[in-house]
Amino acid sequence: MVQQLTPDTAEVIYPESDGQPMADNTEQFQWIVKIKENLEILFALQDNIFIAGNLLWYAVQGDVKVRQAPDAMVVFGRPKGKRGSYKQWEEDNIPPQVVFEILSPGNKTKDMANKLLFYQRHGVEEYYIYDPQTNELTGLVRSQENLEVIEEINNWVSPRLEVRFEVTPNTLEIYRPDGQRFLTSVELNQIREQEYQRAEHERQRAEQEYQRAEHERQEKEAAQLQLELERQRYQDLLTRLQQRGIDL
Repeated sequence: MVQQLTPDTAEVIYPESDGQPMADNTEQFQWIVKIKENLEILFALQDNIFIAGNLLWYAVQGDVKVRQAPDAMVVFGRPKGKRGSYKQWEEDNIPPQVVFEILSPGNKTKDMANKLLFYQRHGVEEYYIYDPQTNELTGLVRSQENLEVIEEINNWVSPRLEVRFEVTPNTLEIYRPDGQRFLTSVELNQIREQEYQRAEHERQRAEQEYQRAEHERQEKEAAQLQLELERQRYQDLLTRLQQRGIDL
């Protein structure tokens, strides 16, 4: 149930930053962006799915300490749009159903334990933790009141996202329901460039084909014109011979 404002909570200020960096290193940042942006692409046509990265989520109205900032989170049932933070009581009391955390060497066991307790307590249905340094993926899925570890995470398909996780010897691959792989912005740009080059090649080929057809048409017209001229000269010759009394 949505909590009502009271005199004690009306003036509470909910900071939009926790003062912590979004990522501790470039690899962690790349993974956060990759997962968040590919989820945006996956659900781009569905207006009632909100996706964010490193956004503060306040779970309890009036308590600024009950908060977390998942590296990426997905909320089904809430509209897309700009937010300074995710205040659950202003979002029909719907918590993020899926969250991602990308580990860095600076992550502490205590902090991760607190995050797990927070996500478990406040309604997260799926929780995925990836460590790029060790290439280890851990997944937890809700079972009644608790988040339980997924025993076989390799090739696991998310119930909510319908994406498939594949842990290869070197990295983590995530696949959309249509089989397309999550790509970095550089890889997406490379594909776009390849598609542009392919389209340009097809355009040039079509232009060459048009030019060849046009050349053949002009040659045909020139041949027809030459034939007409020959026919006219022949007719003129017959006329002159007839005028001289020669009947061929």
